[in-house]
Amino acid sequence: MSFLERIPYPFLIAVTILMALIPFGQSHLLEKCRMLIGGTLKRPIDWFDLLWHSAPLVVLAVKLLAQLSKRAP
Repeated sequence: MSFLERIPYPFLIAVTILMALIPFGQSHLLEKCRMLIGGTLKRPIDWFDLLWHSAPLVVLAVKLLAQLSKRAP
């Protein structure tokens, strides 16, 4: 059993939603995405924030794609 298979979906979805919305109000993920689109994402801490807050979303996407590829004929 792989590492991704051992992570339950409810836990991963909860962590993904929480990390995407923290801090409540103006979330870091939305703020950093706007900075990336606007070309103002320059400081290393901003890049780290973008990676940190989007990591659970990437893990969820990889888990979903892996599961879907197993079911494909």
